[in-house]
Amino acid sequence: MSDDTAGDTAARDAWLGLVALTQVLPPVLDSEASRDSASNHYEHFVLTRLAEEPERRMRLSALAAATNASASRLSHVMNRLEARGLVARVPCEEDGRATNAVLTESGEALVATAAPGHLEAVRDRLLTALTADQIAQLAEISGTLLAAIDPARRPSDACASIVEAASAAR
Repeated sequence: MSDDTAGDTAARDAWLGLVALTQVLPPVLDSEASRDSASNHYEHFVLTRLAEEPERRMRLSALAAATNASASRLSHVMNRLEARGLVARVPCEEDGRATNAVLTESGEALVATAAPGHLEAVRDRLLTALTADQIAQLAEISGTLLAAIDPARRPSDACASIVEAASAAR
């Protein structure tokens, strides 16, 4: 086997592994989020992102950018979360044309209740499968890929609690 063929095989295997992971990971995260908070992973992410903001509020446009969602997707999620009393939409005090998402007390309680189980599930289902060296490699690889795809975004832009939990797992 030539070096080019071996390199092509390794690149193909890496790509197929990444594709497979992107297909199987979301349902795993959704089931864990659903078990702990009766929501999917994206809803949990939105609530967690709001919980970490000063005054538990954020402009909808900033929240959409921070959670990598279209305005339409976030609007649908906000409708579901609002119907459950977890968030509210209020006019932005600084700019009357904008709307803020605000985490309600019920939403904050749900995040506080769900966070430990969610982080434990991530550790149990993902991080314990890796060695310390592999976790460091994963951090480096994901950071490199993220920089190539979206140079303005950093892994730490996700949520402080997620970054903290990942750091604690090392």
